[in-house]
Amino acid sequence: MSESTVNPLAGKPVPQTLLANIPRLMTAYFALTPDPSVPTQRVSFGTSGHRGSAYAAGFNEAHILAITQAVCLYRKSAGITGPLFLGMDTHALSEAALTSAIEVLAANGVETFIDEHGGYTPTPVISHAILTYNRGRSEGLADGIVISPSHNPPDEGGFKYNPTNGGPADVDVTGWIGKAANDFLAAKLDGVQRMPYARARKAACIHPYDFVTPYVADLANVVDMDAIRASGVRIGIDPLGGAAVRYWQPTIERYGIAATVVNDVVDPTFRFMTADWDGKIRMDCSSPYAMAPLIDLRDRFDVAFANDTDADRHGIVTPTGGLMNPNAFLAAAVAYLCGNRPAWSPASGIGKTIVSSSMIDRVAAKMGRRLVEVPVGFKWFSKGLIDGSLAFGGEESAGASFLRRDGSVWTTDKDGIIMGLLAAEITARTGQDPSQFYASTTADLGQSFYARIDAPATTAQKAVLARLDPSRVEAGELAGSPIEAKLARAPGNNEPIGGLKVATAKGWFAARPSGTEEVYKIYAESFVSADHLKEIQADAQALVSRVFEAA
Repeated sequence: MSESTVNPLAGKPVPQTLLANIPRLMTAYFALTPDPSVPTQRVSFGTSGHRGSAYAAGFNEAHILAITQAVCLYRKSAGITGPLFLGMDTHALSEAALTSAIEVLAANGVETFIDEHGGYTPTPVISHAILTYNRGRSEGLADGIVISPSHNPPDEGGFKYNPTNGGPADVDVTGWIGKAANDFLAAKLDGVQRMPYARARKAACIHPYDFVTPYVADLANVVDMDAIRASGVRIGIDPLGGAAVRYWQPTIERYGIAATVVNDVVDPTFRFMTADWDGKIRMDCSSPYAMAPLIDLRDRFDVAFANDTDADRHGIVTPTGGLMNPNAFLAAAVAYLCGNRPAWSPASGIGKTIVSSSMIDRVAAKMGRRLVEVPVGFKWFSKGLIDGSLAFGGEESAGASFLRRDGSVWTTDKDGIIMGLLAAEITARTGQDPSQFYASTTADLGQSFYARIDAPATTAQKAVLARLDPSRVEAGELAGSPIEAKLARAPGNNEPIGGLKVATAKGWFAARPSGTEEVYKIYAESFVSADHLKEIQADAQALVSRVFEAA
């Protein structure tokens, strides 16, 4: 994204005329029927589940009925007989999709737990509930569904499945569910079991559940809430109108921390947001445009933070640095946790995605920790967090989780709530805000210059990039430095990265095709200068273009 692409509305209140028309959106959800012969109207059930817009017949009642029935069939095939924890965020389509899902789950007799007040449930809370229920069990295990399109605009919907490990479903599971769901669409929902919503809500298998209390009560076992309270650190919290909104006041009251929720409004139009870089409303807590209101309040607090709509991401705002780069906070978190969690096993590694900053590598080495670099997707951290072989897992898009203070698993999905509280713990325990702590911790490790840009690519070119053999890359230098590695598989687990990473001693780039647009993404980092970063980006585009030409 260059400055020329930034919309004039970016960082400003959104005009009334651009707000989502919620009645029209709901009508589209129930009235439009997807055509499974049209690729964009089929179920595409990836790691983040199925996402789409009801207007474009990409997220409609038929999709949710089909996917939920597919989940029910998958549970039977996998022998999953425990309860299913069902949560939603504050997007308008989430409420409609929850209704559809309950109709199918009840008809299939699945023991389902939903929020007792009809409220919202963050992604990490569903993961926490699954793991808490399954602890010590070998059979009758629980799983879960989260209805959320993450930080996407107000007119979009999302639906994702978390199996018994509590984390994002792996490709074999999502592939199974996606195929079964599309078969149901092709059969015009023949085979989908369903009962009217009023009956479904009264069904014996649908149970109201208190998600808030167990999660909030457990927070002291993962974050040092006593230190936060004792320090009196002033905390600002903006849930961005998302699912965490009803979790903060119970947390503040239980632990007596000096925190203020600066905005507790829930509105499906998200009219209180400022526009993102492209003029759209997007609850992206790593965007300085979407985060403008909280950034403006930074001098009122010692540290402030926000979460996206399902609270699996975090955005950290400090008085000295404003909105932190997500990579910088991940590095700061690793440094702090490794120095302040004495019960963690020295053998537990630090997980990062292959497109995250190499500053994390340097911090991990400084702290004497093994680094585990995996492809993009939080699912790659789940097993390690469960068995303790990973102490921390983080990705460049501001998502992370880490072990409890005693070294046992907390969540196996991203938890933006504990990452925000960790920023407060860092401030309380070190006397520095996270920006200052990052600067002092990395002062001897060099300076990172990191960015992501997009470059055009056809569908055929994206396919070439996704299955590229590094031996076909003939370049010997990148931005004037000898190339030390050309990777198509992640070194941490030897899994395909779906693209290419090229590294030198002074910087690197990774190129991956977009799953939704005719572009490929270039992640790049320099440890020399901003100009050197631009050289890496230019060389990366030239290198990939030569690969396209050769193909």
